[in-house]
Amino acid sequence: MSDRRIAFFLPTLAGGGAERVALNLLKGMVELNIPLDLVVADTEGPYLDQVPKGVRLVNLGTGRVFKAIPGLVKYLKETQPVALLSHMNHANLAAILARDLAGVKTKLVGVEHETLSASKSPLLRSKFLPLMMRLLYPRADEIVGVSQGVSEDLDCELGFAPGTVKTIYNPVVDRDLTAKAAAPVEHPWFAAGSPPIFLAVGRLSQQKDFANLIQAFALVRQRKAARLMILGEGETRSELEAQIETLGIGEDVSLPGFVQNPYAYMRNSTAFVLSSRWEGLPTVLIEAMACGCSVVATDCPSGPQEILAAGKYGLLVPIENATALADAMVQTLETPVDRAISIDRGMYFSADRAVSEYLKLFDYESH
Repeated sequence: MSDRRIAFFLPTLAGGGAERVALNLLKGMVELNIPLDLVVADTEGPYLDQVPKGVRLVNLGTGRVFKAIPGLVKYLKETQPVALLSHMNHANLAAILARDLAGVKTKLVGVEHETLSASKSPLLRSKFLPLMMRLLYPRADEIVGVSQGVSEDLDCELGFAPGTVKTIYNPVVDRDLTAKAAAPVEHPWFAAGSPPIFLAVGRLSQQKDFANLIQAFALVRQRKAARLMILGEGETRSELEAQIETLGIGEDVSLPGFVQNPYAYMRNSTAFVLSSRWEGLPTVLIEAMACGCSVVATDCPSGPQEILAAGKYGLLVPIENATALADAMVQTLETPVDRAISIDRGMYFSADRAVSEYLKLFDYESH
């Protein structure tokens, strides 16, 4: 235990916001020469090659998170890291059980990325999650919410005293993002003189509600020449493609799938749109702002209200309201937000700030 190691626990390296947050924290901590382990239930996912050099990857190889508990117990006993940082509720529960079973003094911090009351997971386990969280979360040293909204909601849903769940904003912006944003975009739509482009990025899922965005875009197209590009992959792809065809807007909508560098697209798009039904702290919204993009977002629980300071840095519209979303999109074309103001606000959510706040939570002085 002499090397004062910090461990992270994630289900997989799938291409989601929580995984990106963990990688950004790891990147920031590597720069401080902290010994680090990234423990995963399975190494699958497109982010595998983004694990920073210097981080030891420990693959428990179990696929499912709860099957990973025995492997995590063994890891904790053998390595005894000073702190274990787990991400997402089912991984947090597994980490709490493993730490208890291992009987080690490792400080455990669980990070919650979604608004519990608003998330509607179709998975059977989601029925039991709140009960398990109520029982086990008090056993962690700290629970962190990625936005004020997430933290307050969790306190309320789990019957904790107000302020029990701490808030640390995600480490979104770092030097890497700025460098990647400067890369050229090969897509023909970005040629000079092309119509303005609305960009959205996220998993093609019910949560992101891209069906509402496509509906809104169809309304925008009746008023303005424009295009819509949605980066991401997921289970609602075929429904969205059918909807695009029905609306007859196929020539102006593109779904290119998962893209390794969405930041270059953000920097070159006219405006970014977040259409989610619920979130925790939508990383993509901050990234788009840091790339200088004007933004429109649904006022979903939780995050957009805080990121956009109640509409100061971009337009907020009600969820599942295509007309309001279309109006805001047109308004953004007519009066874009000053690039410098967007970038400055995005920079508030820096990796350096988040890293130092987590280290404080671990009582970890980096030497």
